Amino acid sequence: MTAYNVVRFRVKPGREKEFIEGHRKAPVDFSGWRSGGLVKTGDHAYCLVGEWNRFDDIVAARPKLIGMLDQFRDMLEDLGGGLGITDPISGEAVVEFRAKPKPAPRKVKAKKAAPKRAAKKPARAAAKKARRGRRR
Repeated sequence: MTAYNVVRFRVKPGREKEFIEGHRKAPVDFSGWRSGGLVKTGDHAYCLVGEWNRFDDIVAARPKLIGMLDQFRDMLEDLGGGLGITDPISGEAVVEFRAKPKPAPRKVKAKKAAPKRAAKKPARAAAKKARRGRRR
């Protein structure tokens, strides 16, 4: 089942561009990693969200994840409350939300022009006249 990890950070003033650029360039070569994103949640506040194939993939990647964190430690402030510089959580998804794909637009076929037909009214009028002439 899909698993997610979320890590909360607070970046030191003046280090945000460097922090973001470091994440942009960081090699994400973890087995079982699907996708993720770095999210700005407030002034100097960020969280990283990762999507994984299975929870065991997160567990196996922890040494590499800590190694990645080591590159950013000096950019981070203590979160307080005994947390240190990160507030990590992870677990298996119990409900997942996905956007429903929109149906492809239907192609409208161009209508073929109807073949031109001879006007019926004048022909009927002429036939009617002809019948009148025969009766007289």
